[in-house]
Formats: sequence, structure tokens, C-alpha cells
Amino acid sequence: MSAATLEPVDCDATPLPFSSLNLDPRLLEGTRDLGYKETRPIQTAVLPLALSGQDVIACAETGTGKTSAFVIPTVQRLLDDDAELAAAGPAPAEPKRSRVLVLAPTRELAVQIEDEIHGLTYHTSITSVPVYGGVEMSGQERALKAGVDIIVATPGRLMDHMRQQNADLGAIELIVLDEADRMMDMGFWPDVRKIIAAIPSERQTLLFSATMPDDVVRQALEIVRDPKYVQVGHRSKPAKSITHRIASVPSSHKLEWLIDHLRQARGPVLVFTRMKVGAERLARKLQAAGIRCAALHADRSQDQRRAAVEGFRGGTYNVLVATDIAARGLDIDGIHTVINYEVPDSPDAYVHRVGRTGRADESGRAITLVSPEERHAFASLERSVGVRVEPELRVESEHDV
Repeated sequence: MSAATLEPVDCDATPLPFSSLNLDPRLLEGTRDLGYKETRPIQTAVLPLALSGQDVIACAETGTGKTSAFVIPTVQRLLDDDAELAAAGPAPAEPKRSRVLVLAPTRELAVQIEDEIHGLTYHTSITSVPVYGGVEMSGQERALKAGVDIIVATPGRLMDHMRQQNADLGAIELIVLDEADRMMDMGFWPDVRKIIAAIPSERQTLLFSATMPDDVVRQALEIVRDPKYVQVGHRSKPAKSITHRIASVPSSHKLEWLIDHLRQARGPVLVFTRMKVGAERLARKLQAAGIRCAALHADRSQDQRRAAVEGFRGGTYNVLVATDIAARGLDIDGIHTVINYEVPDSPDAYVHRVGRTGRADESGRAITLVSPEERHAFASLERSVGVRVEPELRVESEHDV
């Protein structure tokens, strides 16, 4: 099956006031606390479907508001369930069981989702717990055994708890898979399938993916029922606040150019490579040159990835060398420059990479190092993305950056 199998539903892109969605007053107050007034495009498309109980497959990039697009209907469903139980009268006391499971590929994304849940449920009694690797299991075990409404988990750590019989998934009625393409790229899908097999088949499923390659489509269609497909902002253009430039650099001179640039750079710089081996090798060479940098790729452990991101965010590292897969979902304010050490493989990859800068209308800069053999590929990419590239930065004028 291919992406053509999925036909996007027609969606009115007109923003909706959150007050018009018939949300529980406590949830609506949570949206106000977070400063939410009107829906963003992904929310406009997904919320009515998800609130009605429909299975949804959504294609949307990070930073489009997709987290709220699944957290809001999730919280509303739990509140509706609680209201029905209360109306039915007193019932025998039973141990609390988790009703919602959210799966995310990384600790960083799980934390972001948990923060969103905490903000939106602040005025309710709904409980949640983040479950991810790199920390002791004991605290997570206590929360899981005590019973929480929402589990936000990375697949690997949740499997650890399932093997130790800490996690009861028998009452899950809604599952969310966030960044499904990245979970597949990082090799988590076998665990995802085992987790899904452990939850009831009668459930609502919401699946979000930044891209929709054939493998994701095929796997998605195996776990949803009569889904509605929403596509928002796919292959969008980079923010207008980003300046795009290229540097014509022979492949043999790219490292020298990069070191010279980084030694003069002001502010954090994110450098992209195509392959994880290349990211690791480049980071080591930059470290040897005295550049404070870290590598971020799929072969790094959870602790190493967390240390790299937090060190970059906190200023321990000036430079982060990353692959596309590892940096998907990376949300760090203040990245002034993104450097493509190699020309990206696709327009989507270029838009994703440079989208790490120029956020919230702040100015940003994207520089792509283009060797003679890459010139044709970059010209094709430039046409596809539709951006205006500033005059070149040549090797001999590299200080003009």
C-alpha cells in the first residue's frame, strides 16, 4: 500500500474558537491558561474527528500544534467517561486502571507531551505519568501500579515495564502514536506491535506522522479502523524569517570550512549530515579541533541523546551534529544557524532541517555546503522548495558569514 491509498478528508481551514468546541469547562479553562484562543490548521482538521470518536491518521510536522490536536480530545473523552460514571451513581470501589496510552519515540517528545497534558488537565482530577528510559524505573513502577489515567511512554521502556508486569493495559480505550515514521526509522515498530497486541481491539486510535512513506501507511492501516486521513502543511515552505545561502565548497574542504565558520559563529549552530556514521565522525573531528559539540543520531543511547540535547540547550555545547531522524521533533529556541554539511536527499528533508531555526518569527539562517558534484541536486531541491537563495559564500570568502 502507498500513500495514494489514503485520501485526505476535505477540511475547512477556518480557525475555530476553542470556546465553540463544546469542551468541558475545566478543559476549556486549561486552554485559556495556555493562551489558546483559536485552533491552528491541524487542530481545526483533527479535533472534530477525534472528538467524535473517529480513528485518525494525520500527516503534520512538529511545531504545527499537533500535540494539542490529540491531547484535547483525549482529555475530553476521559472527562465525558467520568461524567457518565458519576451520573450512574455509586459503584463498588475498584483499582484505578489506565485508559489512554500515548507512544512517542523519544524521551524529549514524551516530556513535551506530558507538559501539554499537565497544562490542559490542571483544573481536572485526571492523572498521567511519563514512562521513558534513562531514569530509574521505581518511580514509574509505583505510578503505574497505583493507576493513572494517561500513560505517555517510549516503546522500549514501556516494554520493560510490561515484562515486569508493572503496566496494566487491559482498560486502554484510546491509543495515540506520535511521530510514527520516526518510531519506525528508529526500529521501535516491533515493540509498538507487541504493545498494541496487549491492548483491547475495541479502541480509538490516533496516529500522527511528519511524513507518510509507504511503510508507515501499510503499518498504520493495520492498526486503525475506518480512519479519516488528515494532511496539513505537508511539504510546506520554510518560514519567511529564514535566510538561505549556499557555500560552494569541494568535498575535501568542507571540514576545514566548517571548523573555520564555527570558530567565529555567534549562538548555537545545528549541523546536519545524512548518515549517523557521518554525524559521529564529524562530531569527533570537530571536538578534536576544539569545538564544543555533541552528536545526535539513532545509534546513541537514550542517556547520550538526552545529554546531547540538554547540553546544547543549556550552552554546554555550541554545536549539535545531527541526522534527520534523530533531530525530528527537536524543539530548541534560539538556534540561529542551521548548516547542511551535505545536500539533503529531498525537499521535505530540507524544510525539516531549516525549520529548526527562524521559529516564532525570529530571524534564522540556513547554509548548505554544496560541492561541485552536488550542484545539480541542490538546484533541483531549490526549485522544489521554492525558496530564494542568497548569493554564494565561496571558500575564499568564508569569513563573510
